[in-house]
Amino acid sequence: MSDKQAHLNGAYYGPSIPPPTRNYHRPGRGSGCGCGCCLLKCLFNIIITAIVIIGLAVFIFWLIFRPNKVKFHVTDVQLTQFNLTSNNTLHYNLALNMTIRNPNRRIGIYYDRIEARAYYEDQRFDTETLTPFYQGHKNTSYLNPVFVGQQFVRLGADETSEFNEDRVNGVYDIDVKLYLRIRFKLGRVKTGRFKPRISCDLKVPLNTGNGSMGGTFKTTRCDLDF
Repeated sequence: MSDKQAHLNGAYYGPSIPPPTRNYHRPGRGSGCGCGCCLLKCLFNIIITAIVIIGLAVFIFWLIFRPNKVKFHVTDVQLTQFNLTSNNTLHYNLALNMTIRNPNRRIGIYYDRIEARAYYEDQRFDTETLTPFYQGHKNTSYLNPVFVGQQFVRLGADETSEFNEDRVNGVYDIDVKLYLRIRFKLGRVKTGRFKPRISCDLKVPLNTGNGSMGGTFKTTRCDLDF
């Protein structure tokens, strides 16, 4: 009896014991997305920070300089000749008085290049280059482009009919455009060059020497296009 009890105490005859569970973990897998997520998160934070800094800089710039739009006007026009021959040669004599108003207190403008172009029925008939200049703060400057000469223009039947109607009325629809190359001066800092275009849609009465056939010219505001 004692031998049997000893045998039983030396061995286990119950149900088998399952082996211990082992957890296998491979780098880069699991619930996280690893280095890729970290990189995207860092990039996102950099972009947000850059947007905030740029927005703050623009706001501070606006608070300091308070930029206002420069205004262009044609105040007077003298048209003493505007004849179209049978071979579509246009003879013209056109003089303009223009004003440029810079309303800004802390921004000056360098007009490095000023090219004035005259159009009739979308046909350019003359180009004049004006003298460059610097415009100071809260200043009004004056331009006086003059177009004199003759030029062949391609006018179709509709454009020729429009010209004949303008001739009867004594008022011509003439477009004058300024092509500019400018820089801004902010304190001691000068910006890079910009190339805005100024468009002036004019109704110009012909002055024959005995008075204007189509009445008097009205001051016209021009459109600024950056």
